[in-house]
Amino acid sequence: MAAQPKTDPPHGMEPYDLGGPGDLGALSPEQQEKLNKFKIQTRLENEKYLRKHPEVECLLAGFLGEILTHRPENVREFAAAHFTDESLPEKVTKQLQDRQNLLKKNRTLQKMTPS
Repeated sequence: MAAQPKTDPPHGMEPYDLGGPGDLGALSPEQQEKLNKFKIQTRLENEKYLRKHPEVECLLAGFLGEILTHRPENVREFAAAHFTDESLPEKVTKQLQDRQNLLKKNRTLQKMTPS
């Protein structure tokens, strides 16, 4: 039988209800342990995916920047227009290039900095 899970959920996860005896809403210790492992594994897989696809970060950052700049009344219409804009692929490509240039510059600066 698995040990009683910690009362703290994994970092960045929603808290869960440990309940008590007779609390039908609480998970068993084994179920809670499996859930914690599943949450951690899912976060790791999501992180790996996002690292392989930096364009997702560029899409989201660009969209959030536009939202905060323009502060539209109707966010749904604004989002629809933003993500169907024919120039969006070129904008994302430019953002990716700028990101790569910044990473190169940072690596160069790190090499030049004495340890």
